[in-house]
Amino acid sequence: MSTAVPPVIPVSSVQSVESQPPAASPAFLSFVSRLNESLRNGLSQRRPWAELVDRSAFSKPESFSDALVRVRKNYSYFRVNYLSVIGLILAFSLLSHPFSLLLLLGLLCSWIFLYLFRPADQPLVLFGRTFSDRETLGFLIIFSVFVVFLTTVGSLLISALMVGVGLVCAHGAFRAPEDLFLDEQEQVSTGFLSFLGGAATNAAVAAAPAVAARV
Repeated sequence: MSTAVPPVIPVSSVQSVESQPPAASPAFLSFVSRLNESLRNGLSQRRPWAELVDRSAFSKPESFSDALVRVRKNYSYFRVNYLSVIGLILAFSLLSHPFSLLLLLGLLCSWIFLYLFRPADQPLVLFGRTFSDRETLGFLIIFSVFVVFLTTVGSLLISALMVGVGLVCAHGAFRAPEDLFLDEQEQVSTGFLSFLGGAATNAAVAAAPAVAARV
């Protein structure tokens, strides 16, 4: 008598495939690299903080014009330190208001990942609907206006900038620049936020290919 062979249940071998995070676009990596390089080069030009707060160098300006000359010379010499102070004031203001910080970060991330550095061949799809580049740009502009003008972000940034600029002007007016070596500084561009000019230029260069591909 033949023995019954039990039926074989087919089992499909399923290989586990680990989900890989999406690779960052070359434009975004170039943007981060250029921005990091510009910040490093700028911060390497800062002056010693002890020289900035030297109490023996403070004196009352003789006139308003003398105060303006002091501010110009001190900014030419301490511009990286001054911009660092303004940046710290902005950071402290945002950290003390977490909701505004989250809104600003959301706005920046939206511009970076939804428009500036999103591959041109990958349309934006949300809730099953495909958005064109023009629609995405319009949404981001409306979102930017809402965040800056209809929330506390705009007033917070403006007030922090005013406090930082006021502190810088007060220090520059009362800090006597006679002991500073300004000969080499006179040939350096002293426009406001010139320290960040290189970073902004490099960021624009990095983002230009991604934006040009959408035009």
